[in-house]
Amino acid sequence: MQDSTFELARQIMARPSVTPDDAGCCDIFAERLKALGFAIEFIKRNGVTNLWARRGRAKPLFVFAGHTDVVPTGPLEKWTSPPFAPEVRDGMLYGRGAADMKSSLAAALTATEAFIAANPEHAGSIAFLLTSDEEGDATDGTVAVVEALKARGEMLDYCIIGEPTSVDTLGDMIKNGRRGSLSGKLTVKGIQCHIAYPHLGKNPIHLAAPAIAELAATEWDQGNEYFPPTTWQISNIHGGTGATNVIPGSVEIKFNFRFSTASTVEGLQQRLRGVLDQHGLEYDIEWTLGARPFLTGRGPLADAASIAIRDICGIETELSTTGGTSDGRFIAEICQQLLEIGPVNATSHKIDECIAIDSLPKLSAIYRHILGTLIRP
Repeated sequence: MQDSTFELARQIMARPSVTPDDAGCCDIFAERLKALGFAIEFIKRNGVTNLWARRGRAKPLFVFAGHTDVVPTGPLEKWTSPPFAPEVRDGMLYGRGAADMKSSLAAALTATEAFIAANPEHAGSIAFLLTSDEEGDATDGTVAVVEALKARGEMLDYCIIGEPTSVDTLGDMIKNGRRGSLSGKLTVKGIQCHIAYPHLGKNPIHLAAPAIAELAATEWDQGNEYFPPTTWQISNIHGGTGATNVIPGSVEIKFNFRFSTASTVEGLQQRLRGVLDQHGLEYDIEWTLGARPFLTGRGPLADAASIAIRDICGIETELSTTGGTSDGRFIAEICQQLLEIGPVNATSHKIDECIAIDSLPKLSAIYRHILGTLIRP
């Protein structure tokens, strides 16, 4: 007989919830959470399904957050078994969303069911924040729920996002923060002319080159205990008409900062402009802030997670801020302490995505252990 986390994971993995389609996943959670006494609220925006479910009104408020949407499958013929027909092979559960992150959602729900069954009069409150818009544009998902909660002054004390954070084995790594992402489109202006008469023009590529070299060599910060130093990288350069006898009138340079809590958006923008101004460039910049950095240092949530992983998995976990962004960048605006804790990430978004079946009850046990520590019976 398989355990309840396995059964629920398989049930929601069978739903073809390719972003931003929820495909009924949130309805499954809403039904089971309502039976536990949760107040159910759907927040739908532009075809995106978001679920906010809360049990209790007292502090502290502990939240499980995550996404029901998955990335597209890729070529179906390359899958060993259909991506939305979950299949067990050699101790692994295969299907799209197995690692990222339907198994985590299942574990969070079964952990909550077990905790409430044992502690029906628990202190504090428990909530679920689910969205079907994380793998796509992420403009109408978690951010919409955060806006609604912020508007009514509903703040979170603790939050666990079930993103796949483990590297080699369940629990060996959890994320206690993520770097910020700041992109820019820099247009350096020159004067177009015939390439045989350069004195009649101004080559913006030549003008920009020394500034680019200086920016690439700049130490923006030294990072801190949890984050590596900020990086600045060019992703695209475009200049010229395509002809070989024309000096271009402008060059467009797209770049990105990955930055930590050791720097600020305003500080990075000011320093970059300072370099450009020092080189006497005429330019325009369009900025796009993809995400601000967030960090949860040592404290009740990190300590509870470390102890739970030690007790359940018998290993010491590593706190890490590596990787890209997550919906934690939105939730951090209204949450004091936030961690990402989930299964092994190795097959996320890949053909034949899978998760070890024996990790499912362990992940549920980790979540329940943390609940029991922070939400007193």
